[in-house]
Amino acid sequence: MAAASLGVAVVGTGFGQKVHIPGLQAHHRTHVVAVHHRDPQKAQAIATAHDIPHHGSTLAEILALPEVDAVSLSPPPFLHAAMATDILKAGKHLLLEKPTALSVTEARALDALAQQHQAIAVMDFEFRFVPTWQRLSELLQEGYVGQKRLIKIDWMVPGRADPARPWSWYARREQGGGTLGAFASHTFDYIAWLFGPVQRLCAQLSTAIPQRPDPVTGELRPVDADDTCTLMLTLADGTPCQITISSVTYGGRGHWVEVYGDRGTLILGSSNLKDYVHGFKLSGAPAGAALADIEIPARLAFPKLYDDGRLAPFIRVVDHWVNCIDQETATAPALKEGVYSQLLMDLAHQSHQTGGWVTVPQ
Repeated sequence: MAAASLGVAVVGTGFGQKVHIPGLQAHHRTHVVAVHHRDPQKAQAIATAHDIPHHGSTLAEILALPEVDAVSLSPPPFLHAAMATDILKAGKHLLLEKPTALSVTEARALDALAQQHQAIAVMDFEFRFVPTWQRLSELLQEGYVGQKRLIKIDWMVPGRADPARPWSWYARREQGGGTLGAFASHTFDYIAWLFGPVQRLCAQLSTAIPQRPDPVTGELRPVDADDTCTLMLTLADGTPCQITISSVTYGGRGHWVEVYGDRGTLILGSSNLKDYVHGFKLSGAPAGAALADIEIPARLAFPKLYDDGRLAPFIRVVDHWVNCIDQETATAPALKEGVYSQLLMDLAHQSHQTGGWVTVPQ
């Protein structure tokens, strides 16, 4: 007997059109049955362009469709809590983009709702599903580096380096804008996945471009969301971790995770500044030896590659989501992991405001 297909509605049509719709349409167990946009004409146009049978300008009409079993949600972060609440209360399964919400209070409320309504809710933490990252995880678990001495993470890209890039919600901290939400939400998740929980942290957030032009009037509007964040963490096992993230660095080095231990070193990195998934390579060195490339086993390889590097890992996230629904249990990365990432984001803001170290509650 063939496994049932999941009818999915797509809510959020920026990243949703680029990644969620094609990814869900490519997966053998999901089909996109509806799309939401607040503008009815745009909703219809998107549905027509992607051959989606239903469209709507309100979430209520989307959730009322009997064909909708589940929702992929990727609007701006300030809409996550309210929309996800309605989705979970309707008993629909949820695939949620990062950051989880605007606060850990909102994130915890969503996790409780998912459990209450027996809805399977997972997070789109894509790096967990990239072959090079999975191999890094395996080697760490096998003890390749031994006792960790230092973790260093750099994520330096030029995406918002041009001051002429228009002002939007991304420029507003209260709406979830900034590098902490866009980038560090991923980083906090993969630190927990690869290295374990965080004991304490210290953060400094800065805004190099304090004004951007309004997309309609051209007038300069204030930016209060961070475009660079530097963080120091102490992990629960005592390992120090240094993180630098910036979206305003011309010629930045890309995304690198370096792990130094008493038995060896592992370095995962990509210099690709245009595609945040394509280009990762893994190298390692036993203590005292020179770094050498580490081959990624065929068993971890993506079955198919796409021009947009985000699609292949997203399809694996969808696969994870569908398997969780089949098993009626949400496993990592689920909302629980989204809550933890959001907690660390909240504490980073608190640390920046107080100018000191913050202890992470267990």
